[in-house]
Amino acid sequence: MSAHQYDEGHTVAGWTGFGIATVGSTVAGVGVCTVSALLIAGGLGIVVVSVLVTWALHLTGWGKPPGRRDREQWGMRVRDPSARAGHAGCVGCRLAGRGPARGRVAEEYAIVAEEYGVVPRESAPAGETAG
Repeated sequence: MSAHQYDEGHTVAGWTGFGIATVGSTVAGVGVCTVSALLIAGGLGIVVVSVLVTWALHLTGWGKPPGRRDREQWGMRVRDPSARAGHAGCVGCRLAGRGPARGRVAEEYAIVAEEYGVVPRESAPAGETAG
């Protein structure tokens, strides 16, 4: 039995973004130590790239939605089947124009969600496991 009963959200998108952001922070830190505006700007630019790469990977299914997931979705190398439809409450999906909406778009969302077997459910209370 694992130490925790819920997924911490370790994903390809998350770890890739973390790695790129770490490099960017290191470059910016070296820029601060050497008093180099060019290195500071370059490091901050790398951090911005990490955000964009993480977002792109999330939208292609290599990230996971916020909240609890079923145990079969816990693996880091498991793609998220509901990424095309967007995740409810996900800022990244909303910025990309995905997610639940009203009217015709809501109907299309429901069709895609049904196609991928995404069943809306309420999250489990704190301290309890989902599924």
